[in-house]
Amino acid sequence: MHLYPNSLAALIEALRKLPGIGPKTAQRLAIYLLHAPRGEADALARAITEAREKIFFCSVCGNITDMDPCELCRDERRDRSLLCVVEWPRDIIAFERTGEFPGVYHVLHGVLSPMDGVGPDDLKITELLHRLPKESTSEVILATNPNVEGEATAIYLAQLLKPLVPKVTRIAHGLPVGGDLEFADTATLSRSLLGRQEL
Repeated sequence: MHLYPNSLAALIEALRKLPGIGPKTAQRLAIYLLHAPRGEADALARAITEAREKIFFCSVCGNITDMDPCELCRDERRDRSLLCVVEWPRDIIAFERTGEFPGVYHVLHGVLSPMDGVGPDDLKITELLHRLPKESTSEVILATNPNVEGEATAIYLAQLLKPLVPKVTRIAHGLPVGGDLEFADTATLSRSLLGRQEL
């Protein structure tokens, strides 16, 4: 005996494929959508369809956008000599929330991961190298995540970029504000010591 009608089971299975959604959450969301006012469910379906149809990647930086080039690349106030390389478009959002970065971005759309079959040709590295002379880049900030793949990608990019730009830097890693030393892993503590600054 099937627990759910086929159409509901299909909806639950589709929701389960979303990141961070487990079986129980998928079930709750599916049941909610069944009981939600029809207009709400229809609006969700339209929003998904419209986003899929209208959103694409910026031809300059690789960020998600609905215009080309994207709003950040068109902003004349941005410092084009300062280029921050990130893994995914969501990383740009994190930096922009700080309000501290005045430069422009480049999205790799992943990191090197030989175990997963992701090599340099699978990332937007060629596009990055073509941008540098056009924008008179004086510093490239490598802002990949502080994990094995992110570190390997940063090292690989640094080797490529050092002959091409005056300065290649890596974002600092260490202890989060409000964190406790006793709960930090050894890699984080090591990074925090190496990245220390004079007061």
